[in-house]
Amino acid sequence: MDKALVPELVDPAEGDPRAADADLGEVEAEIPLSQPDLGDVELGLVQAALAQPRLSGGRMVAHFERQFADSLNRRHAVAVASGTLGTWLALRALGIGPGDEVIASPNGWHQVAHAVTLTGARLVLSDIHYWTGCLDPLRAAAQIGPATRAILAGNVNGHPADWTALRALATRQGLALIEDSTEAIGSLWRGQPVGRFGDLSVFDFSQPAALCCGEGGMVVTDDDALATELRYLRSRSLADRRSVSVGARVPLQAGMGELTAALGAGQLARLPELLERRAAVAALYLDRMQSFEGIKPPFRAAGVDAVHWMLFVVHLGQRFTASACAQIVDDLAGEGIEAARWCQPLHQQFAYRQQGWLRGQFPLAERIADRAVALPFHAGLDADHVRFIVETLKDSSVNVGAGAAIY
Repeated sequence: MDKALVPELVDPAEGDPRAADADLGEVEAEIPLSQPDLGDVELGLVQAALAQPRLSGGRMVAHFERQFADSLNRRHAVAVASGTLGTWLALRALGIGPGDEVIASPNGWHQVAHAVTLTGARLVLSDIHYWTGCLDPLRAAAQIGPATRAILAGNVNGHPADWTALRALATRQGLALIEDSTEAIGSLWRGQPVGRFGDLSVFDFSQPAALCCGEGGMVVTDDDALATELRYLRSRSLADRRSVSVGARVPLQAGMGELTAALGAGQLARLPELLERRAAVAALYLDRMQSFEGIKPPFRAAGVDAVHWMLFVVHLGQRFTASACAQIVDDLAGEGIEAARWCQPLHQQFAYRQQGWLRGQFPLAERIADRAVALPFHAGLDADHVRFIVETLKDSSVNVGAGAAIY
């Protein structure tokens, strides 16, 4: 494919920002995997935050928390430094620690699962529903034991988990239900937005999230006592500086700064627009993908009213191997397209192999991981970009797969 045909993402009037980085020996992709969608609203709020006397623990954080809670019709939202720290705080607020077990899926961000390990609790993995990629409630039920305290389930790449079944399971077994919505803001399950279903629900705002602040996260809950504990554990205030009552519940420095909150509040105000722009790009991909023989549109389970993908992920046919998938990513990079292998299952990562997990234990998660490629997905893409990406992908898949089609 002629790289001269790559559509330009850089505004010529602004100059090429990559030129300043040329001496670093690293050239960014012409078509990046993700790109924040920022506008005048965010800029105005950041300027307002800079004009305030405090850059941490100020009014902008409180404003973002109120707006976020209201957007989900939840009682409390607690801003944190990251999704990992938000999950860790949620687990600590529930009193989960050494000797406890938490059930989670191997198909997800390792940063979220790490929070379980950081508490001293044991992570118990359970396989997924193949089509949604989310934790399978039936398989999770088989993993519950005497030490199980919570289920940590994610809305994988924007697709909601089966929250009806997961809630019934948690209630029946007397377990806490933690909703990992780090990949799925805006998606709807049975008419309700993700973030409504956990006793505590965790969001992350780092790239490539649709609501992108570069960093930060949010924990939401309807439980007053949990919200109080989250705020205590998040950080100590200036008023606590001379306190002598520091015990086992030692807080972290895990709060969100005013500038991050300003970006978040602006992104939240524009969220319907952001999601609409991304949905238009998804529609372009779906239209182009019909040219692949046997291609199927992304799966949407019964009960799912809307899916807002974090990235546009395609699954390769059964004749493709994990190494062939990696080769396709390399071929795309050679044409200036940044793509990525979608997920390395947790049980195949070093930290969890040391705990005794082995390849072959979760075949459905492995099948997805071996043949999934994440393609560029952001509002900066137009029809020409998507055409170029899909045509390049098709050429590579035919060469690498000896004619095997993507499905």
